[in-house]
Amino acid sequence: MSTINYSEKIPNNVNLSEDRTLQRALEGWQPNFINWWDDVGPEGSTNYDVYLRTAVSVDPQGWAQFGHVKMRDYRWGIFLNPGDANREIHFGDHKGEKAWQDVPGEHRANLRRIIVTQGDTEPASVEQQRHLGLTAPSMYDLRNLFQINVEEGRHLWAMVYLLQKHFGRDGREEADALLQRTSGDENNPRILGAFNEKTPDWLSFFMFTYFTDRDGKFQLAALSESAFDPLARTTKFMLTEEAHHMFVGESGVSRVIARTCQVMNELKTDDVNKIRAAGAIDLPTIQRYLNFHYSVTIDLFGADQSSNAAIFYSSGLKGRYEEGKRDDDHVLKGQTYKVLEVQNGQLVEKEVPMLNALNEVLRDDFIKDSVAGVNRWNKVIEKAGIPFRLQVPHKAFNRQIGALAGIRMSPDGRVVGEVEWEAKKAEWLPTPDDRAFVASLMGRVVEPGKFANWITPPVMGINRQPVDFEYVRFA
Repeated sequence: MSTINYSEKIPNNVNLSEDRTLQRALEGWQPNFINWWDDVGPEGSTNYDVYLRTAVSVDPQGWAQFGHVKMRDYRWGIFLNPGDANREIHFGDHKGEKAWQDVPGEHRANLRRIIVTQGDTEPASVEQQRHLGLTAPSMYDLRNLFQINVEEGRHLWAMVYLLQKHFGRDGREEADALLQRTSGDENNPRILGAFNEKTPDWLSFFMFTYFTDRDGKFQLAALSESAFDPLARTTKFMLTEEAHHMFVGESGVSRVIARTCQVMNELKTDDVNKIRAAGAIDLPTIQRYLNFHYSVTIDLFGADQSSNAAIFYSSGLKGRYEEGKRDDDHVLKGQTYKVLEVQNGQLVEKEVPMLNALNEVLRDDFIKDSVAGVNRWNKVIEKAGIPFRLQVPHKAFNRQIGALAGIRMSPDGRVVGEVEWEAKKAEWLPTPDDRAFVASLMGRVVEPGKFANWITPPVMGINRQPVDFEYVRFA
């Protein structure tokens, strides 16, 4: 087997060349990763030269180097944010002690589980997005899709590095298993539900990158507080890349809305059939897609009451979002938090120990952040003078996990019976007809500077390049 030159093939700041055992483990894993990429990565893209951002170090000059590269030859690197030898644990039962450089034996199983669950989401989204390149609305959008794909691949490398470096044989087996599960596979699916959903069209993709990558932001931010220093430093660096994924989602939906509003104003109508006949995606359909992706994503935060969440926090394994900015004791014993449940057909708030409600705390932080972006979409509609507003549904709507699982709830937060749910479901969630209509618009547009009819061009290109730059060179 050929030896990997780590300074070229795998840019890193973890001294890989000095750790022979780790080198051998990664040399064994890398060919499997490339095989996985070839089998279920972006379809038909092997010979494309794509204008990609590659991280080669963590400093501002090094983490975003741009140039045309074949994705299969992308330099998937391993980077940890710079360390602080004096860093202390700042929450939980170990508050005030020195951060851990190695995995404490008593936390080994839980830390491994956290890293595997996070790691599993990264290749899953590449698999979910495998076919989207065949229906890209522009070369600019195709490039953004591919940038996200290679960065999800790099995030997988980041988690595999932690498993291989700190968890011995168990870690090597888990690293292999990350390439054996497949999104949506009946026999060996991905760990979390949202990562087994299909991403069949670009409206789904933009909603996914807006909402589901935002879940990634909050999960990574909570892990970046960890007492296990290598995990904290790894996830902090991953957050720099996650920002672009959310930008693709937010700006993508915004551009879809802008085009719809243009068509509505040109035709002077809000008639859904006329808007669709003109090749634009009507606002009620965008609302239904929003409802679906939002509700699927907030399930990713887990049950509203969780003893695991309490254990992870008290042990110092996973903090809250922006833990350091919160003005409490960072131990949380004796503190409470409100969660929702249904009693006698009514939604009620209930005070529970905050330690057990930390999934809900993170979910509520996510909701606040999500609403801010939806408000920015509404400004586009408002500017066009159209009296329609997008809204996130109530957090109990369409839930499959926790105390609210299976409760029939309208988007505005009313508990409804089965009859009303069945009657109104087609107003609230995407129907097969909606999906078929959106799919019918998905034709490939890859001439530089040209865009599909259902979306507007972006205001500016990537890395100060013009919008009509040749972002992808086809073989």
